[in-house]
Amino acid sequence: MGFCASFSTAVMIEGDGVDRWQAMKIFVRVAETGGFAEAARQLHLSPPAVTRAISALEEEIGVRLLTRTTRSVKLTEAGRGYLDDCRRILAEMADADAAAAGAHGNPTGTLIVTGSVIFGQMYVLPILLDYLDRFPAVTGRSLFVDRLVNIVEEGIDVAIRIGHLPDSGLSAIRVGTVRRVICGAPAYFEQHVMPRTPADLVHHRIIGPTGAWASPEWHFGPEGRSSVTVHPQLFCNTNEAAIAAAEQGWGLTRVLSYQVEPALAAERLVTILDEHMEKPLPIHVIHAEGRRAAAKVRSFVDLAVDRLRANPLFQQA
Repeated sequence: MGFCASFSTAVMIEGDGVDRWQAMKIFVRVAETGGFAEAARQLHLSPPAVTRAISALEEEIGVRLLTRTTRSVKLTEAGRGYLDDCRRILAEMADADAAAAGAHGNPTGTLIVTGSVIFGQMYVLPILLDYLDRFPAVTGRSLFVDRLVNIVEEGIDVAIRIGHLPDSGLSAIRVGTVRRVICGAPAYFEQHVMPRTPADLVHHRIIGPTGAWASPEWHFGPEGRSSVTVHPQLFCNTNEAAIAAAEQGWGLTRVLSYQVEPALAAERLVTILDEHMEKPLPIHVIHAEGRRAAAKVRSFVDLAVDRLRANPLFQQA
């Protein structure tokens, strides 16, 4: 039976007689869910079986991994280190099972892809839909969120990232660039003088997104060394709302170029201060497994790289 077989049939725990890999998987699920009951529900086990498995694991290792209270379960210092090791070992075992079962040759299983909300909806989702048409044995899941996702800890197969990447062990393929733009509606500039320098922005109504990367410091120049502190009169919790307000002629906003491409093409918005903006930001397709990636990951990465590189919008810089 493969590593990913259902625990309802693969795991029968009696007393302390539990396989080490089974106990490790149970421990990881308890740590991730923060409770025995929820871990038991997700693994289709009884709570006493989960409790016995963790107790047997701690006894065999000779160290306490979890601190239990009436309301929560928390990792000990030893448990935090052991959790990282368990995730690595279980991932290697899953990879070995997948290779033996032929998953590295034929795309199968669940493919989880992440990206930012607007980029994901506009550009990643169409690629994912086409991919699923090509490989009907694969089930797709999208996670489009405006936050930095840890693809290893959150079990993500592929991420499309915009921005400069920190050093990591992840495989990253550059597919293009996007740039930050400041834009407003033609109707707005009929009532207000168009800014000629970044300093002129202090005289204009600013619409400020409040996302994870929002900042009142707007940087300018190729290296971003000069800046202007803006004071938005309107804050929007989504970029879509900020763009909509700008399209209605209420004020100016700063977003990424792809986010307003339809509005620019339709002349509902125009960009300003283009010659003062920072260098473009790179787009990467990222995954964790490198050359050992399963077929579902390799085949999706190949398709995503080809499609994104073929989009002229991302090849302008």
